[in-house]
Amino acid sequence: MNKGLKTALATIALAQFLKIPIKQAETGRWDWRLFFETGGMPSSHSAGVSSLATFIALERGMKTVDFALAALFGLIVMYDAQGVRRQAGELALRLNELAEEVKKLEDDPEQDVYKKRQQQLRTRLGHQPIEVIGGALLGIATGAFSHWLCRRRRAL
Repeated sequence: MNKGLKTALATIALAQFLKIPIKQAETGRWDWRLFFETGGMPSSHSAGVSSLATFIALERGMKTVDFALAALFGLIVMYDAQGVRRQAGELALRLNELAEEVKKLEDDPEQDVYKKRQQQLRTRLGHQPIEVIGGALLGIATGAFSHWLCRRRRAL
């Protein structure tokens, strides 16, 4: 498999895993389901595209078309993660609140809103800017580390 692709996929997995202890430090409880969730710190999307762009920049150079494509793709992904997807998450949060208000207004004891949480819209779709930056920094570090490992193996 392509070393740049391996680097990006490993970085995405690492970012997803790091969400678990970071959230545990905030809340005091472990939630292993976060590995499969979107949103949160660090952004795995940002980490993955940043690691790929960094690996390509160090491997082939910043003046190559390869790096230009990876960098532009990465910028679009990061913008989308903290812009469009975050706005969709905030909209979903408000829609869920409205649904709860409607259920309360109906005054139907059989319609317990809190028991139907799984039917609500997903609100953790996007990222805060700090989560995107955190993912980008993680990606730059893992991309540089992966390139260093590849160079070291070639030298042996």
